[in-house]
Amino acid sequence: MFNELSEKLESVFKKLRGQGKLSEANIRDAMRDIRRTLLEADVNFKVAKTFIKNIQDKALGREVLDSITPGQLIVKIVNDALIELLGGTSVELKIVSRPEIILVCGLQGSGKTTSVAKLSLLLKKRGKTAIVSSVDVHRPAAIDQLRVLAQKHEIAHYLPEKERDPFEITKGALESLKEGHHDVLIMDTAGRLHVDDEMMAELKGVTEILNPHHTLFVADAMTGQDAVNAVKGFMEYVTFDGVVLTKIDGDARGGAALSIREVTGKPILFAGNGEKADAFDVFHPERFASRILGMGDVVSLVEKAQEVVDEKEALRLQKKMMNEGLTLEDFLSQLRQLKNMGPLENLISMIPGAGKAMKGMDLSGDELIKVEAIILSMTNEERRSPSLINGSRRKRIALGSGTAVSDVNNLLKQFFSMQKMMKRMTKMSGKMKSMPGLNLPI
Repeated sequence: MFNELSEKLESVFKKLRGQGKLSEANIRDAMRDIRRTLLEADVNFKVAKTFIKNIQDKALGREVLDSITPGQLIVKIVNDALIELLGGTSVELKIVSRPEIILVCGLQGSGKTTSVAKLSLLLKKRGKTAIVSSVDVHRPAAIDQLRVLAQKHEIAHYLPEKERDPFEITKGALESLKEGHHDVLIMDTAGRLHVDDEMMAELKGVTEILNPHHTLFVADAMTGQDAVNAVKGFMEYVTFDGVVLTKIDGDARGGAALSIREVTGKPILFAGNGEKADAFDVFHPERFASRILGMGDVVSLVEKAQEVVDEKEALRLQKKMMNEGLTLEDFLSQLRQLKNMGPLENLISMIPGAGKAMKGMDLSGDELIKVEAIILSMTNEERRSPSLINGSRRKRIALGSGTAVSDVNNLLKQFFSMQKMMKRMTKMSGKMKSMPGLNLPI
């Protein structure tokens, strides 16, 4: 989402780094460029104005003007200001009593229903049992959508097929919560294309029956300032704890994400960054700011890896590579684990400098699918001993995988290069282990 914003901010910082010494004049020029960049990203103009003033006040201090690395200090000041703008620190949605009730609201198409399912799975990881329900009787197939998600991911649910009265559904959901001894009830509500009296009257009625412990507003980051305006509209009728920001992996300008905390005074609690059920997590302002400035998010990357990587398999593979070498079967295993970590674009954005270095490359995941198809079109013998793959075999593999022979050639070329690199690393580690005084964990 923030590729364009990141690139424009980087160009501003590059100009500042090129200055031997900073002055009030070139700092003001930089602030003007940053302000223009924020407005182009659809950041609320009042938020942009306040943000720039905060940066400028700090940037014009003697510490920055006299610094030998002024460009780096400016980046730090902007980073700190972004973190503050996004809320400072992550805010946890605490489930204290049992059972607790979470009400989810928002406009139609904002991603409420999928967020309900994702939140229940996130709570499940934390050892909480959740039941989901929905009073969205207005949107065709809305309840069916949640039912499909609940059945697919084995989530407890109360979703009657014939009942069309939202207040009766609410009462039934409360009964199911008690009978099932669940920790949490997550209630999806009806959305509209805009805030209206009928919608809010129904929402208030459901709220009075439920008496929820937490109310979350789901905002679509793709809608820019419209998302911020929608939150403000809801705040006139309903008190809520915080915001769930969806579709932050999209190609929108990102203004809603940067404005919503400042405009509403409500924290961003969760962020959805993909279609998969696990593409949903606690919002961390410092990690988000770091990614906007192109500094990556290594902590989140490691956390994702820990969730999907089989530790025993990783150790087995490490020993195998050291003793026997890497095979295409091993490569396929690693490729599948990588795919489970989420969209490749998101992973790349978490690696410092990788997004800039890999600009223009196809990161849609199509290349990974192609590589997997090629390897699966090989025989077991070919995967274990790729050196057997001659010209005729390459044609057969290309035909079987629906790719070109050049694609097969490229994969094998890259694989053999990787094999050589692994052998060199193995030799180096062996020599270092044999040196007296060295005890390396290899």
